Amino acid sequence: MSQGARYSSTTAITLADGVRIERLTPPSRLFGANGLRTGADNRIYVAQVAGSTISALDVTTGDLETISAKGSDIIAPDDIAFDLDGNLIATEYMDARVSMRGKDGRTRVIRDDVPGANGITVHRGRLFVNECRIGGRLMELPLDGSAPHILQDNLPMPNAMEVGPDGLLYYPVMGTNDIWRIDPDGGVPERVAGDLGVPDSVKFDAEGFIVSTQVQTGEVLRIDPRTGDKQVLARMAPGLDNCTFVGNRLFVSSFTGEITEILTGGDTREILEGGLMWPLDMTVGHDGNLYLADGTYLYVLREGELHQIASLFSPGTPGYVRGVAAVGPGELLCTTSTGEISYYRPGPDAQTEVVAQGFDQLYGVAAIANRTIVAAELGTGRVLSIRAQQVSVLASGLNAPMGVAFGPDGAVLVSESGAGRVVSISGSGVDTVVDGLLTPQGILVRGKQLLIVDVGLKALIGVDLETRVRRTLASNLPVGAPPGIVAKPLRGTPPFSGPMGPFAGIAAGPDGTVYLSADADGSVLALRFSE
Repeated sequence: MSQGARYSSTTAITLADGVRIERLTPPSRLFGANGLRTGADNRIYVAQVAGSTISALDVTTGDLETISAKGSDIIAPDDIAFDLDGNLIATEYMDARVSMRGKDGRTRVIRDDVPGANGITVHRGRLFVNECRIGGRLMELPLDGSAPHILQDNLPMPNAMEVGPDGLLYYPVMGTNDIWRIDPDGGVPERVAGDLGVPDSVKFDAEGFIVSTQVQTGEVLRIDPRTGDKQVLARMAPGLDNCTFVGNRLFVSSFTGEITEILTGGDTREILEGGLMWPLDMTVGHDGNLYLADGTYLYVLREGELHQIASLFSPGTPGYVRGVAAVGPGELLCTTSTGEISYYRPGPDAQTEVVAQGFDQLYGVAAIANRTIVAAELGTGRVLSIRAQQVSVLASGLNAPMGVAFGPDGAVLVSESGAGRVVSISGSGVDTVVDGLLTPQGILVRGKQLLIVDVGLKALIGVDLETRVRRTLASNLPVGAPPGIVAKPLRGTPPFSGPMGPFAGIAAGPDGTVYLSADADGSVLALRFSE
């Protein structure tokens, strides 16, 4: 593993006789990359919403140090700043909090009533924060926790901001696609530049020009704050999040976890490679390629390389995808974290057809030939059936259902992750198929064998559905939270996503290869079996 990788284990993967394993994609070093801030040590501090982690990157060596780890007091950090004493202050978007992590490693909450807390900057010892939501506020927060001073409210999704050389506070507004400024002591806001590519950050270069990432177009812009004139510094993939300078060197972050240096003439240099944020569910399409959901992105693994086929920002997108199943040539069935079940047809004229919506934390999804859909709704403990856009409840009262599959007899199999079992649902009710598990998530039926990814046991378990004999096929897998860590719930980033829970998926190819989502280290594993 690379130094500073997001997950490491001292225990090697153990395989049963006749099982071979291969990693198809490299491990990710970050859980995506969001807010950036250069520290006094000239390292770039990277906030990672999906991983509840803050890391420090040395841009010379590429080494990463975890500053605030998953499971610690800071949850889903979106942007960061430093006060005059070098203490780190983070906005916790999903928990409506702003917290300070002192140089001694201890964390205290400054305020916990800032819904959508996102953009943050410190100027002359004063802390400014905004809320990236519809109706968001721009405010100064006293460090002693006293009442905020509201500079502006009812903003449609402001984001990462900075005070310019003129002493004014500059902030992008994603909902109106422009950049504004205001006196930090209050006054009338002024529009600086508009008709952008959905700006989500503002910083300043040494000559006093705005530098702004554009999340929708992938452009990095340099903007004259006096005239609003724009220059494109680089064109990259959509999903840029923030930027920072180390001296005169400019770096930008991407949702994929990539950190890129912007060079002259539109050139770029990768400083830290991107990767998968999770990954989540996966399926093998009719073309034989592996499709995998990664929340913000939907990928296909083709000839050993990942290719994005959809994102939150692409036309016809299904949204933040968590569950995925191939149902026909060029057609995928998806569940999203915003509670939708949809057919998605990727391509130049991508289309999404919503079948049903309004659900609470959908996970696994499957369908049979007559297009009857079955999906697990974790938030309500239900298993749903959808046919001809009519929704019926197959089972309720389950403890965190996640994975779904159809058994050889047509019964619906469901992993009940909160109860440590897999159940069968039929006309006669709910029956236990496998118990004594810890946290089963993805399940797959392969012939007469049921395969279960148990992230608590960090194992792949095979169960003969006729004899009920079980066998551990692989253990010490990089799935679930790191050993000894209890990950805290991610409540979501409305309107982009609902709660963002992990899901270690499983799929099989026509040649019998089994694919696993190694969500702990952000890679895809392939297991092959000697018959």
